[in-house]
Order: sequence, then structure tokens, then C-alpha cells
Amino acid sequence: MSLRVTVCRDCCCGTVRKHPTVNHYRQLNRLREIAARHGGTVRVAECLDTCETSNVVVVQARGAKPVYLGFVLDDAVVDDIDAWLTAGGPGVAPLPETLELNRVQAPGTAGRQ
Repeated sequence: MSLRVTVCRDCCCGTVRKHPTVNHYRQLNRLREIAARHGGTVRVAECLDTCETSNVVVVQARGAKPVYLGFVLDDAVVDDIDAWLTAGGPGVAPLPETLELNRVQAPGTAGRQ
């Protein structure tokens, strides 16, 4: 699987000011380990323009639409991302119900179907 995980780390995502109980450095390292285990990479974005749903992680596999996940604020969500990727991830395995709760719209797509 050709996989890319994009992690927002700007004014809202990845800041102690907005999410003081989240160890953002540890979370980013976990996401890097998970992506590598599944043949992917992690890219850190300055802003994904989805501040109201921070922390935002975008999972994309070749040939599949990117999946935007918001409110990635604890280990359970990261564990769910890992389990989904183990099952095949975007374009192969359906998004688990637990992650469906974290799905957010990509910026600029409100109202589109």
C-alpha cells in the first residue's frame, strides 16, 4: 500500500495551548511508527484549514480519496487508525464506526456530495 498520513500542526492542532493534556510529540511519533509499519510516511502540514476539529489527521492511499479525521486527541483514536490500516485502510477496508465518529469534511467541501 502506498500510504501518506498528513498531520496538522499549526495554531490549533498540535498545541499545548488548545490541547494541554495531549502529548503531541508522542502522538506524532506513534503516527510515524504506524505509517512506516504499513509502508507509508507522515507529513507534517502547517495548516489544513480545519481548526474547529483539531487535531486533524488525513489518511490517504494511492487510488483512494483522502480521509480527514478530526479530534485525534487520544491514544484510542490512534489505535483505531492503526487497526484500520492493518485491515487495509482507505480504498480497501471500510472506515470503522469508531473512526466514522472522527470523520470531518475536507476544507472547501462543505455542501458537496
